[in-house]
Amino acid sequence: MPAYLIGVVLFVLGLCLSLTLHEAGHLLTARAFGLRVRRFFVGRGPTVFSFRRGHTEYGLKALPIGGFCDIAGMTTLDELTADERPRAMWRLPAWKRTAVMAAGPVTHVLLAMAILYGMAVTTGLPNLHPVNEPVVAATTCVDATSCPAAEAGLRPGDRITAVAGAATPLWEDVLAAVRVANGPTALTVRRGDETVTLTADVVRVRRDGGEVGMIGATAAPPPAYLAHGPAAATGATVTFTADLIQRAAAQLVAFPQRIPAVVEAIGGAERDPDTPISMVGASRLGGEAVERGLWEVFLLLLASLNLFMAVFNLLPALPLDGGHILIIWYERVRDTVRRMRGRPALGPIDFTRLYPVTLALVVIGGAVMLLTITADVVNPVRLS
Repeated sequence: MPAYLIGVVLFVLGLCLSLTLHEAGHLLTARAFGLRVRRFFVGRGPTVFSFRRGHTEYGLKALPIGGFCDIAGMTTLDELTADERPRAMWRLPAWKRTAVMAAGPVTHVLLAMAILYGMAVTTGLPNLHPVNEPVVAATTCVDATSCPAAEAGLRPGDRITAVAGAATPLWEDVLAAVRVANGPTALTVRRGDETVTLTADVVRVRRDGGEVGMIGATAAPPPAYLAHGPAAATGATVTFTADLIQRAAAQLVAFPQRIPAVVEAIGGAERDPDTPISMVGASRLGGEAVERGLWEVFLLLLASLNLFMAVFNLLPALPLDGGHILIIWYERVRDTVRRMRGRPALGPIDFTRLYPVTLALVVIGGAVMLLTITADVVNPVRLS
């Protein structure tokens, strides 16, 4: 139990760090463009503590479910002081406003990549696309008297790169070549840093109404994790991150159709591991991973959650960052078209017209969050 609690606490701290970096991305980018940041808070709900430095109030809220960076003039609804008006965010060019809003999700991606790079050079990255490589796990006898692989000197860990001169990049290729062989057959084997040639006396045995060749060698299963050197780890991290982002996007697309399964799980049905989970559920999984000593799973959960938050925050809906970016470029395209027609630009959009839609999305998001938290408390997803 202590290990489980330590894992939960560490995962929550990791989430708090993620949220802090998200808001810090907005903060630092805004300041780089000369904007006034009034408040910088991590979390929601009651204020745990706060302090002021210069024009900015920094603080921590009680609930680790988000945060905010109050930038003067982010929308036209802001009431600006005299010294804030010239530095209002809506006065910036579209690309700068986009950079400010995108900086939050980008920090999630960078944090995830840092975690994954660390895994790549230590424990290795999960093998998401396993391939049955021609590596020998063991040698056995075909029958009571014949053990061709062992007699030929084949060892566990050997990689069979060719059979009778035909290349065998996969274990299936080894099987296909051996099945049609008969008698002494050359095996090209990669053993460590050297390549050796062995001769196996292929035995013909009856299988499925016919005869096939066999040597009595078993394939090694694909590795669960793939470690990389410092240089190769960079490319592997980029590729793995792109793969996880695609999976996160697919999860978001499938999100609505999985909500009924969450409701059924609350009612006592078996919890589908593919159903959405909340921060509570993710923290519980982190605790289980630490309890079992699976630190690579703990880190992978944290990295995956950061990438999910990056994709989620870029959805084109207010009050998410992606919603603000959508409005920025809607204004840009609209005003460009108006100028091409000889009409004046209209300037910032009236956010009061979007308030009903934004409120509806906030209510729906809050309801889904409460639903997943409830499911994660009464019927959580567990590590298999």
